[in-house]
Amino acid sequence: MLKQIEGSIGVAEAVGLCRPKVISAYPITPQTHIVEELAKMVGDGRLEAEFVNVESEFSAASVVLGASAAGARAYTATTSQGLLLMTEVLYNIAGMRLPIVLTCANRAISSPLNIWNDHQDSMSVRDAGWIQLHAEDNQEAADLHVQAFKIAETTNLPVMVCMDGFILTHAYEPVDVPDQRQVDEFLPPFQPVNIVDPRWPRALGLYADPRFYMEMRYILHRALEKSEAVIKQVGMEFTRIFGRDSGCILKTYKLEGAELAIVSMGSVVGTIKDFIDEREAAGERIGLVQICSFRPFPRQEVHRALKHIQNIVVLEKSLSLGRGGILASDIRWSFPKAELSQRAVSSFVAGLGGKNITTDDLAAMVDRVRVEPVEQDFLGLNRDLIAEKDL
Repeated sequence: MLKQIEGSIGVAEAVGLCRPKVISAYPITPQTHIVEELAKMVGDGRLEAEFVNVESEFSAASVVLGASAAGARAYTATTSQGLLLMTEVLYNIAGMRLPIVLTCANRAISSPLNIWNDHQDSMSVRDAGWIQLHAEDNQEAADLHVQAFKIAETTNLPVMVCMDGFILTHAYEPVDVPDQRQVDEFLPPFQPVNIVDPRWPRALGLYADPRFYMEMRYILHRALEKSEAVIKQVGMEFTRIFGRDSGCILKTYKLEGAELAIVSMGSVVGTIKDFIDEREAAGERIGLVQICSFRPFPRQEVHRALKHIQNIVVLEKSLSLGRGGILASDIRWSFPKAELSQRAVSSFVAGLGGKNITTDDLAAMVDRVRVEPVEQDFLGLNRDLIAEKDL
């Protein structure tokens, strides 16, 4: 059913249709509306689940860990500092191979305090062992949650669905919310694999000395790599049942015949598409590669999409302090050394702390890289606010 609803409500309805048995979260802006709606659904009897109130995000993550280990389909949501507070438990969840789904309403991290959108929170836990999917719009955000439960339970890996805070969570857009019959056809009842059950004595997450630890991390690493095939398969099944292509590994836009390609992810992709359309009308050929699956990183898919493009620009809302663009580094890694030396891969960090990214900014970026590649720079940076003594 097509509804004009807030992005958070669309996600909550999609999660509810997946029939989670345990939900636990701590309210934090801009994630709150998602779990608030789920709490209402439980309270009204529309969703048969246990909603566990807790005093912190660390506790919320711990609750869903325990629930999943006991055999329940479990869900949580958070953002920014809340995600960082969960970090210790996030690593445990992945290492214990528990198929939990988490929504990250992407928001800047402190200090300084900022509640607006960028991707530095989810990027900070990119190595925790979670599959990480990024939504462009609210339809994709809702759809990715339905896929996330199936991906998680097929791979026995946790899945983080990232949607831009406020830009998506608080925006009202048309969202086609599926009916329960469709979701039940797509997502079978949860059949837990890694559980603690007195009928089958075992333990999870125990001590591993040097004889075993590296092997366990290798197994988790390889499982994440292999999950790429599952993400693709689940995406195709979703398209067959629901009639729309939503999410998956990566998407392209007007890439065929393009002389220059922009690589990005999240809601800024919509602005980039508008910019590409404007430039196309002026006779320029610019394409887009939208990364949906950031972890596992689709190295071969990226190479396949961009191997004929000589001028590549990576635009991202995250920064590895002291190093530079995180996504740009992964894009460069997608090319063999010989091929990378034959093309220009420029890196721009933009939108940190919610700074607006306009089509004028994109025009300045593209015009600049047409002259020469840019190894690393900040788009829209107000240098008048920066004093040399502060550096």
